[in-house]
Amino acid sequence: MRSFEYDYFLETPISPPFLTAIRTIGEFKGRQMLYAEQPPDVLETLRRVAMIQSAESSNRIEGVTVAPGRIDALVLKKTLPMDRPEQEVAGYRDVLSSIHANYSKMRLSADLILNWHKTLYRYTKEKGGEWKTRDNSILEVMPDGKQFVRFQPVSALATPKFMDRLIKSFNNSTAEGEVDPLLSVATFILDFECIHPFMDGNGRIGRLLTLLLLYQSGYEVGRYIGLERIVEESKETYYEALYKSSQGWHDAKHDLRPWWNYFIGMLTAAYKEFETRVGTITSARGAKREMVMRAVESLPQHFTIGDLRRVCPGVSYPTLQRALADLRKGKKVKCLGRGPDAEWERIKR
Repeated sequence: MRSFEYDYFLETPISPPFLTAIRTIGEFKGRQMLYAEQPPDVLETLRRVAMIQSAESSNRIEGVTVAPGRIDALVLKKTLPMDRPEQEVAGYRDVLSSIHANYSKMRLSADLILNWHKTLYRYTKEKGGEWKTRDNSILEVMPDGKQFVRFQPVSALATPKFMDRLIKSFNNSTAEGEVDPLLSVATFILDFECIHPFMDGNGRIGRLLTLLLLYQSGYEVGRYIGLERIVEESKETYYEALYKSSQGWHDAKHDLRPWWNYFIGMLTAAYKEFETRVGTITSARGAKREMVMRAVESLPQHFTIGDLRRVCPGVSYPTLQRALADLRKGKKVKCLGRGPDAEWERIKR
């Protein structure tokens, strides 16, 4: 809300390199439909992997973890949640699925966000779907265990008003069409996190909102690449950008550029990965196997099939074995032991 007040965010100076980055994403956006015209099996593989990675990473950022052997079936709705972490992942999965399927019909509103929060906790005993009822703080824990307040969000009493004004301001800005939608979306997410409207789940709801608003602005890379995974892989930079851009927020004296730069960088990384994956997966028949081969290149030199399964969710164990067999025949890897827990080594060229 603060960033949109009196068009504050419109006064933020933009550097030539940043403009170039915005233009580059526009070029990615223009090509995304061409890359999406791939065999259905290829795109379905990418969609399934993105769903699993998104649900797993967004929850893991918040310390909610599920055993690797359970995550695939849980996200793909082939099993029921067994404990609290799995219940939260299942709730996130449901919201994520609804966005992918119905984003064009969704209208940003307080009711929508509250309903998402309720769904997030639908399988738990916790009651979701309500704004926070007491003040909260964003804390940082030091190595010695001491905590300090990293940011003081909006009070519980003021939260409903701030959320209503933020949503109205964003919708007005979008309707006017005078600002690049990427800047509006990034700014909305920053303000949402500064308000911190829930006692728990703010980060996850913020990342779901990111996916929705990018979809509605025509940026559909989140369908094929888990944006949440990219955030997890750059978690320290993510939190640091939020911290830097939140300083002075209450007085509308904050600097949006650290967060804008992170947001654009995250989206650029997603598009680059999408184009690389589609360019590598050349046939529907061999899609999964080629994906495994690429994954081997990204792992440490020594790895196990278990490591490979974690970076290739949705790929069956037999497919992993066949891909490794092909790589061994090509003298690209070698097995250092026997059995499913054996260590493998990528052969350097």
